[in-house]
Amino acid sequence: MDVKAAAPSLEAPASRPLDGTVVRALGDTVPVRVAVARLRALGCSVETGGGPPPLDAPAGRLRVVRAPWIAGDQALPDCRIGWSGPVKVPMTGERDVQAACGIMQVHGRTAAEPRALGIDYASVCAGVLAAQAITAGMLAALRGGADVRATTSVAQAAALALTQYVAVATTDPGSGSGSSRPEPEPGPERTPPFRSADGVRFEIETFRAETWLRFWTELGAERSAIVAGWPPFQQRFATGTCALPAGLQAAVAALDHLALRRAAEEAGVSIVTVNDAGTPLPPPPGSPWRLRPLPDSPSPGAAPASDGPSRGVEGGPLAGMRVVEATNRVQGPLSGHVLGLLGADVVRLEPPGGDPMRGVPPMAGECSARFLALNRGKGAVEADLKTEAGRERALRLAASSDVFLQNWAPGRAERFGLDAADLAAVQRRLVYAYAGGWGEVLPAPQPMGTDYLVQAHTGVAALLSPPGAPPAPTLMTIIDVLGALISAEGVVAGLLGATRTGTGVQVETGLADAGRLLRESHDPGARTAARTAPVVSDLAAMAADPAYAALFETDGAAVYSRAPWTFARPSSWQRGAI
Repeated sequence: MDVKAAAPSLEAPASRPLDGTVVRALGDTVPVRVAVARLRALGCSVETGGGPPPLDAPAGRLRVVRAPWIAGDQALPDCRIGWSGPVKVPMTGERDVQAACGIMQVHGRTAAEPRALGIDYASVCAGVLAAQAITAGMLAALRGGADVRATTSVAQAAALALTQYVAVATTDPGSGSGSSRPEPEPGPERTPPFRSADGVRFEIETFRAETWLRFWTELGAERSAIVAGWPPFQQRFATGTCALPAGLQAAVAALDHLALRRAAEEAGVSIVTVNDAGTPLPPPPGSPWRLRPLPDSPSPGAAPASDGPSRGVEGGPLAGMRVVEATNRVQGPLSGHVLGLLGADVVRLEPPGGDPMRGVPPMAGECSARFLALNRGKGAVEADLKTEAGRERALRLAASSDVFLQNWAPGRAERFGLDAADLAAVQRRLVYAYAGGWGEVLPAPQPMGTDYLVQAHTGVAALLSPPGAPPAPTLMTIIDVLGALISAEGVVAGLLGATRTGTGVQVETGLADAGRLLRESHDPGARTAARTAPVVSDLAAMAADPAYAALFETDGAAVYSRAPWTFARPSSWQRGAI
């Protein structure tokens, strides 16, 4: 993280690491509007209204035109945004991308037919990725790097959002397919959300079979329906479907919402009402990433030596930086994966025996295809963090790293002795990142912070439903993915702030931030462009189609999305003002 010696010094607060930067934006599209808002929140001044986007960036362009804290001879970042990008299928808007890149296929699984999301989801993701490219480019420029100019597209954002589903769809069927139980046909009486006797629609969540059994037994459901319902409920994050026995919906329909809430609380199941799109949310935080200086800590003396593998990635704006990641499920691992795609060396902290998700079918060789979609290319160090030896191993890794990323349940970092203050004692310039759930959106005690519960509470579920239909979350993991992109965006901003100030930075993001962003980015009065692109109905066929070759890569056992940006050296770009 050494700053180029010739660069002028201009200190910025941790929460606004782009202070002093001016960006010129072209295009009035959702990706540009999202990116502009993100850059302004980081302290950047943005000039807009300069006309339509150029032909080589039909969804918009962002260009840094002033950064007084960068040496005068250093090239400044630029990001061009397309719709189809490198895909050889013409796309001119969000609906084309949703159709041609598989979003309609995954979202429509519960209805057994392709369906469009009612929001500009891929465009919002592309806007976050574009802002992230500019911020990462500024970091690279400050460090004396050259890979500061980027291209991205809404199609590439969509492919990243679907990487887990594509990996599963392209895995050899003989490697395992999860549950072999035949599922009932999907339908509103079989698919969450649930509806109480007094008409309240709600979602539930639990990761534990015993709490699932306790809840439904209390409601009087038949044991055969309870047992049959657990596999599709547990696997809905991976499959995008959840066809439950009709007896479960009948059990909740016989009780009012208050009785159901009491039963859920007694069983240890989280329950959240499905809100309307206009339901007010608390005021947003001052920084969308809650960027702030790392806590002061006593002088640590000599930092402990690092152990564990070093598997750096050549190239990319984060090349030479190390991320230690202690995460599970989707949001945290995908955040770390995005940082790896930007060039960082990412090392996972896993429990003794490795992350259990490595063995969840379908398998791509010796590892879960879904796990590899989020974690391939990362190193791994096993440590029992409940022991002093495991804690010391984690501290040694953090002492020689630039980022520590975790998504533990609230309070666990303190119990491990690995909270922000603990790690600041061994690495004063560390970026300590927490990828959480609800943030300040709900008071304690909070329900589980998971994708579908956040969709329900924030009103996103209501934005997805066709006119006249009751609100229902999509089972495509839109909040987990966007939450991961926001987490990685915050880490890159934290790295820029730490590099400019020479002090560590805390970053805290949540899945609720993804829900808020989707709400804020939705324009109910906007006209939807007519779709002209074909609808993908088979993800495996899409991944094998030569027209999509630039979107995907394979390890021989499964197919995964490539990095959603291409970074180029300034000499390979045509220079010119915008």
